[in-house]
Amino acid sequence: MATATTKVQTEMKSNSVAETTGLNKPQTKLIVGGLVVAGILMVYLMMTQAAMQPVLLLLGLLLGYTLFHARFGFTSAFRRIMSVGNGQALRSHMLMLGVAVTLFAPILAYGVSFFGTGASGYVSPVGVSLIVGAFMFGIGMQLGSGCASGTLYAIGGGRTVMFVTLIFFIVGATIGAAHLPFWTDDLPSMGSVSLATSTGLGYGGAWAVSIALFGLIAWITLVVEKKKKAPKMAPLPTAKGWKRIFRGSWPLFAAAIVLAVLNALTLMTRGTPWGITSAFALWGSKAADFIGIDVASWGYWQGNTQALEASIFADTTTVLNFGVILGAFLASAAGGLFKFSKLRKGNVMASIIGGLLMGYGARLAFGCNIGAYFGGIASFSLHGYIWGILALAGTFIALYLRPLFGLSVPKIKDTFC
Repeated sequence: MATATTKVQTEMKSNSVAETTGLNKPQTKLIVGGLVVAGILMVYLMMTQAAMQPVLLLLGLLLGYTLFHARFGFTSAFRRIMSVGNGQALRSHMLMLGVAVTLFAPILAYGVSFFGTGASGYVSPVGVSLIVGAFMFGIGMQLGSGCASGTLYAIGGGRTVMFVTLIFFIVGATIGAAHLPFWTDDLPSMGSVSLATSTGLGYGGAWAVSIALFGLIAWITLVVEKKKKAPKMAPLPTAKGWKRIFRGSWPLFAAAIVLAVLNALTLMTRGTPWGITSAFALWGSKAADFIGIDVASWGYWQGNTQALEASIFADTTTVLNFGVILGAFLASAAGGLFKFSKLRKGNVMASIIGGLLMGYGARLAFGCNIGAYFGGIASFSLHGYIWGILALAGTFIALYLRPLFGLSVPKIKDTFC
């Protein structure tokens, strides 16, 4: 671990020097290439798809740029609090959720939308399916070294092993879609519970309860940090002044606010919050249909077979996902950081298992760290909170599994970024 820590610190010093000496210049050709691809896709969407699709592509680009620019993680945040007690990233989650519920409350209460679709949140059932799926996802994201959003933005940054994670994420999501009726129809569930509409609190009361909970969680992380004497997150190198908007890194708290605003804009654009993994199930199901599997007969697709027949670019989540990847690519190239990484056997095996667990778990749990945790809690859904608790439990188990694949686990003596 000491060697790994030294390597991280060396890389950080190298990047810091690069910012000041000009050695780490923007990868101009890659930036131009990324903008050309984004432009072509934007024009295609404007010419062939609904009016909201180009807007969603732009939102996806901004989401991906923000995620990479701040290295805003969910997987690492959960791992740090469970391993060494550092809650800095988790507190940024609480800020993000606090801003999100503040924006979501009036949007959901009045059904505000840009394209006349209305607005509805992600309020999903609480049952065995959720418990099992979120726990699986928690383990999977620690083995795959990235959650749903992390997988996409790591691919945009050139992390080669995450392509493996994505492929098996899609496989797992497709299998989960095929099995979902068993988990939802044949096993116990208490149904969907909204803090706003199921409790009599209304959106105002649910907002107040949510803010209090976020404050309590943030306070608990501070208590845990003090008790464990947790190491601080090392600052990432960054440019100064206005250049910081495009190069270097953003503070986590700034990114938290930006992500919450972009999620609210996504809700107002397509009528539902930001999501990721439903597109993986769609991509995998289309592939399965292509090789002759009767996907349309699955309960998951009953009543929505038109999605299987339409172009993937008609799917709003697909467009957002492509935007996230392109946005992260542009952010990495702007920082001069895009580079394909080497594959290791342990990493590949962990990514295969992690991808399968995340894909299957996301279908069972009605979403991932974005759709269930971020979107669910922002929508005042009880299932979002339970997802977070079970994903943390899965993270704790995964801390003992990661070393089996040569993956590191933070220790108290480490400084990490």
